[in-house]
Amino acid sequence: MRRYVLHRLLLGMITIIGVSIIVFVAARLSGDIARLYAPADATEEELQLIRERLGTDKPIPEQYFVFVKNVLHGDFGTSLSYGCPAIEVVLNRVPATLQLGFLAFLVGNLLGISLGILAAIYRSKWMQWGAQSFALLGQAVPGFWLAVMLMLIFAVKLHWLPTSGMGGIRHMILPVISLSWFSVAFVMRITRSSLLDTLDSEYVKLARIKGNPEWVVIVKHALRNALIPVVMLMGMQLAMILGGSAFIEQIFRWPGIGQLMVNSISSLDYPVIQAITLLTATGLVVIMLVVDVLFAYIDPRIKYE
Repeated sequence: MRRYVLHRLLLGMITIIGVSIIVFVAARLSGDIARLYAPADATEEELQLIRERLGTDKPIPEQYFVFVKNVLHGDFGTSLSYGCPAIEVVLNRVPATLQLGFLAFLVGNLLGISLGILAAIYRSKWMQWGAQSFALLGQAVPGFWLAVMLMLIFAVKLHWLPTSGMGGIRHMILPVISLSWFSVAFVMRITRSSLLDTLDSEYVKLARIKGNPEWVVIVKHALRNALIPVVMLMGMQLAMILGGSAFIEQIFRWPGIGQLMVNSISSLDYPVIQAITLLTATGLVVIMLVVDVLFAYIDPRIKYE
């Protein structure tokens, strides 16, 4: 286990380094960074002074070394739009994104697992048809389209819920539904398929022969093994939720890092873009490592070489 964790940490570090190189190169290929900081009527001499101050007049490898050193000290540069350190701008938006993202993650998994269990236990024709239809619809309908439709129906037409902004629980209902929609259908399909296979296994049949109640057979013997694929895919689910939050936050004007990313791209605020990209990549690497370790503890039969 220790060897596997160290191996995953090494791969995670390589991933983060690769992301940092891509972000660094993309910022330099986007044009002369000095012109973003300079007034529109700046002379060439003024531009050269800005390049010297930013260090962009140095060779690319040296610029990257300075960039990495600054990032390790928490310095991502100064935001062009806000005039303060980029890391402060991003960290101020992180709580809003985590609040929305983790709630959507919980709703997606709890509701998806519950529906998957029901669809596997009750094998009637209508239940199977409904489960397959919901799984197909849930994975086919884009979250941003669903967000617009939900806003149009429940906010604009019926006036039951607010259209945008961050406030109480009523402000979170539509964004959470839009973000968790795909996860509910995805988790339900995986749980149903895995539980159906597990319920037909020999050790579950043996548990029934011993006279255990059906709910004990399902919860104690079948469900634990059936949830292994769901746990394996939790990191991917969270990555999809965080990745899709940019569109949802923009639609509902939710003040998270997704909306900040969209606005920063529009305004070419590359220090904020770099900070968001690197912090998000680091967070996802940590999440995937935690999920892999949790997976090993859930199924101790698995041995990592």
